[in-house]
Amino acid sequence: MSRQPVRVLLIFGGRSEEHEVSVVSATAVARALDPQRYEVVSVGIDKQGRWHRLTGPQALEARGAGELPSVGPESGADIALSREPGARELVGEGGERQPVDVALPILHGPFGEDGTIQGLFELAGVPYVGAGVLASAVGMDKAVQKVLFRAAGLPVVRYEVVFDHEWDEDPDAITARAEALGAPVFVKPAALGSSVGITKVKSLADLPEAMAEAFRHGRKALIEESAEGAREVEVGVLGNDDPVASLPAEIIPKAEFYDYRAKYLDDATELRVPAELPAEVVDELQRMAVAAFRAIDCAGMARVDFFYREPAELIINEINTIPGFTEVSMYPRMWEASGVPYAELLNRLITLALERHETESARTHRATQQ
Repeated sequence: MSRQPVRVLLIFGGRSEEHEVSVVSATAVARALDPQRYEVVSVGIDKQGRWHRLTGPQALEARGAGELPSVGPESGADIALSREPGARELVGEGGERQPVDVALPILHGPFGEDGTIQGLFELAGVPYVGAGVLASAVGMDKAVQKVLFRAAGLPVVRYEVVFDHEWDEDPDAITARAEALGAPVFVKPAALGSSVGITKVKSLADLPEAMAEAFRHGRKALIEESAEGAREVEVGVLGNDDPVASLPAEIIPKAEFYDYRAKYLDDATELRVPAELPAEVVDELQRMAVAAFRAIDCAGMARVDFFYREPAELIINEINTIPGFTEVSMYPRMWEASGVPYAELLNRLITLALERHETESARTHRATQQ
């Protein structure tokens, strides 16, 4: 007896400045999902927040030379998630309904990776891949996650959290706090990924411009000391209650630092997968990655980024709850090096999502019967 394919809601794009990266990631995911096991229902969210039913992310084209593809208002028919609890359906403009079994959000940044769409799926009773509402929100906020990492005994760089009103009211006081960290420093938005809005500040004279750039993306920014001389390494984590860590990888940027262009628009950056590290350092990286995953109560997947200074100093930079899934992204490449090919990685993530939903549904059912 043949088994019906699992209907996967592949959702991508979104309102954040990481929109295009999301589309590229989703394109790779759509190509890798086994059509014998999965029926992919593709929904692109444009930059205004409207949902569109598409034939697939691979059908989207870049809007100009040197640009990445994006979802536009004309990309497909409007569609929405049913508000009826437990319906697990998409509803089209004409009232037509499309059932789904599990959502696979490949959304980066605000309005997708920050707990917002995860909350929508919770309300609608739709199983979804990845972290829950709390872990997604914490994973999006670089300031809050550092507090939890410290509480878990995990080292982080020295940093200052600055709100836009503080900078407006007393920039000299903020400049003094930045100076105490030592030059250079990195200024970044607290709630954005893909290195968007990050500035390396070598002179305090350049701090106002860097702060303005960070505040262009949100009301809260971080000023972090630079981990000068450190190597940049990453570890993938996979699982729910019993997460496991991948082999680490190393990023060797040719630019000043691993910025947006180095990640997505040129191929000068060298990626070593797996990283060439002593066995004891690998073990400690994996231990710390799992500890960071548990510190924010994560589920499904995450990529944990570190700084490594030889011979044995490790510092956590940040955690990403929806890591990139492009053809060259580190998360799938680390798992490939660890013996889990791309397609099998997606299989495991979908299975973890369904298992977590089933466990939570059973718990809720028991509670309502008492």
